[in-house]
Formats: sequence, C-alpha cells, structure tokens
Amino acid sequence: MSDPVPMEHHEKMRIRAAAFRATRVYPGPVGELVSRELLSWEDFGYRLGGNRLVMELVDQVMKTPQPEAAGTKRPDAA
Repeated sequence: MSDPVPMEHHEKMRIRAAAFRATRVYPGPVGELVSRELLSWEDFGYRLGGNRLVMELVDQVMKTPQPEAAGTKRPDAA
C-alpha cells in the first residue's frame, strides 16, 4: 500500500467550492452533512485510495442546478 498523496491546491479549492454549494443545492440537513463531509476531506488534504466516491460527489454537487429562491420569478417566466 502506498503512502497518502497530498492534494493539489486546485483539488482542495474545488472540494471547498462544492462544500459551500452543497448547502444551496440540497437545503436542510442533507446539504449540511454533505458540506461538512467535503470540508473534512478538504481540511485533511490528502488523496486516499478510496477517494473516487468523494470526487464523484464533488462533480454531482457542482453539476446540480441550484433551486430557484422562493418568491422569485425568472425574467422569462410568464
């Protein structure tokens, strides 16, 4: 088994961005849990052998559209 490898700066920033976005994409306890887990990975700062799931989560959070704010209308909505 190889030693853990430190994450590069851009990887840590992407995880941090996903952590803050998670609370907007998934409001409530689910978003808070996802955010905390991602921040823990970013804080730890190492790529572990099984980090594929974490990076898939980051991709999912970053691709998921944010829900529209309550009470706001899109300009193109009739």
